[in-house]
Amino acid sequence: MKIFVYGGAGQISSSVISKLLDLGHEVYAGTRKPEAGKKLPGLHWVFADATQPTKGTEILEKVERAFFISPPGYTDQYSVLSPWFEKAKASSLKKVVLMSAMGVDFAPPEAPFRKLEISLENSSVPYTILRPNWFMQNFQTYWLSGILKDKKIFFPAGNAKTSFIHTDDISSSVVSALLNDQFNGKGITLTGKEALTHEEVAEKISKHSGIKVSYSDISPETFKTNLLQAGLPEDYASFMVFIAGALKEGHSSPILNTVREITGKDPISFDEYAEQNKKVWLN
Repeated sequence: MKIFVYGGAGQISSSVISKLLDLGHEVYAGTRKPEAGKKLPGLHWVFADATQPTKGTEILEKVERAFFISPPGYTDQYSVLSPWFEKAKASSLKKVVLMSAMGVDFAPPEAPFRKLEISLENSSVPYTILRPNWFMQNFQTYWLSGILKDKKIFFPAGNAKTSFIHTDDISSSVVSALLNDQFNGKGITLTGKEALTHEEVAEKISKHSGIKVSYSDISPETFKTNLLQAGLPEDYASFMVFIAGALKEGHSSPILNTVREITGKDPISFDEYAEQNKKVWLN
């Protein structure tokens, strides 16, 4: 099949692309800099940029199915992706998979992420919406500098548990949803196999890396300041504070069997993740 993947240079999308190519599909990968894309058989890099949401959508006329992910740093996901969904409808795509986030289905309909989901649900295009929990990989990206500099995970989670999910389990679920129509018309929340507090995460990172990492339960205000200092826009920093608050209230703790139902495999455990990536925390 010919499949379009939005945000092709990102962590989830690049893994989706790799898996689709391994299965023999032809992939059109959307990115801001198509000329910089890695050259591989069956892979075509095309232009797609969140700051120019109407540009490049004509590629959907060439493909049968498509995957969309909201680029990080943008709170108005509706404005970024709705032109693509309109084009998907006009091009009579056979399937669209959207990666949203855990809990978006409980957001008010005017919230940009939920508004985006609703537009897809009402588009008449066959769809699956996947809503993953917080990523394990955040501890080697967003929260990495605190671990490297201070040996601390700075986050306003209190003692709440989170069923963190490995990004490889997300990309595997995306591929299954793209290729299998049995998940059409569904919104599916994805979680890991266990729920952990951030203190327990710090203990696991310490165990596997050999360095002593601890958890610092900072205030939402300090969290926002840290995000702004890291270069995030004000509205996105506020959005992150909001979803961190939902985590602290326990909304990210449920453990579901959905990854196994979609992929046929058990989710990767945090211990497996920490062992795979222990060198990241030693730099």
